[in-house]
Amino acid sequence: MEASELLAGNGKVVAVGCLAQRYGKELAAELPEADAVLSFDDYAEIGSTLRKVLAGESIVPHTPGDRRKLLPISPVDRQLASEDVSTPGMGPHVYRKRLESTPWAPLKIASGCDRRCTFCAIPAFRGSFVSRDPGEIFEEAAWLGENGVRELLLVSENSTSYGKDLGDLRLLEKLLPLLVQPEGIEWVRVSYLQPAEMRPDLISVIANTPGIVPYFDLSFQHASNAVLRRMKRFGGTDSFLDLLSAIRIHNPLAGARTNFIVGFPGETDEDITELINFIEGARLDAIGVFAYSDEDGTAAVKLDGHLPEHEVQARHEAVSKVALRVSEDVARSRIGQEVSVLIEEVGNQGRSEHQGPEVDGATTVETDEQLPIGTIVRAVVIDAIGVDLVAKQIQS
Repeated sequence: MEASELLAGNGKVVAVGCLAQRYGKELAAELPEADAVLSFDDYAEIGSTLRKVLAGESIVPHTPGDRRKLLPISPVDRQLASEDVSTPGMGPHVYRKRLESTPWAPLKIASGCDRRCTFCAIPAFRGSFVSRDPGEIFEEAAWLGENGVRELLLVSENSTSYGKDLGDLRLLEKLLPLLVQPEGIEWVRVSYLQPAEMRPDLISVIANTPGIVPYFDLSFQHASNAVLRRMKRFGGTDSFLDLLSAIRIHNPLAGARTNFIVGFPGETDEDITELINFIEGARLDAIGVFAYSDEDGTAAVKLDGHLPEHEVQARHEAVSKVALRVSEDVARSRIGQEVSVLIEEVGNQGRSEHQGPEVDGATTVETDEQLPIGTIVRAVVIDAIGVDLVAKQIQS
């Protein structure tokens, strides 16, 4: 609606993405300001579709369906079958113009998810897990490096599963060192790692490979065994602490972040206490805390033990306070450490290796000059303000 008001009739508004895919005709009916609502199946011919929209042609919105049914159950049978199914962010490289001038960029390595977490609707509208061809990934990485990108953020719904449909469950470990080779690329960061699928070799590659930032974006979601089983997830306090210990043995300064859902159906006071104790013991750099709410089409909607809204919010507030306190304490513990900082903004603000883009805090470098955006400098941390760091440049 804001886009429509800004354009004031001098352009077209097109809705794309997860919401458009998930609701299709329903969204089109509720959003008359949009000139078109496009599904993932429209992406392959997005150029010609947008030309039709600009010409005033009407694009019939799609009727959403369960995309998990579009590909074979067996991962190894999916690659050939996926040629007939449009998968967002996948397919041959096309030349284009970057819309952002930031020195980092997302790079999609897979799409979809085979997990059936009871709170999550993503598999239904994203479909089954499909890895992107490693050659296509490398080609796009090289193109991004040529166009001013210094950091690649590898994205997917489950990065640890990369390669399982290509016949190699360890393909991510092989791909990562290759992605630091293109000219211009200095950092490669991996997002969304499933704790249950972490393995020693992957930990070692992320923690120790030059150019791969030692950063672990781990999807814990909770710490209580009972809550995690109701979520249809694996792990718990002990296994998660063991995983963090294994990471820190490889690299004591590695960054770690996660998200938690509180107020899940059936969650008890004891579960919250366990979660708080885990947060205090895990000492994570960045923690996202989300209050549970029912998501259309998910199994959690039908679970018993739904908590009153006021109780969910109270738990969210309590856990969030602990999470912030711990993250700020971890930030202070980095005072005195040497860090590499990617400069992103005027004022010498950027991020250290343990800070992911947009969500994990920032590092400001104190120096006598304005450092060029995209520069990576060495600095020593001299202060922490909340979860943000202040560092003094080390003169070479």
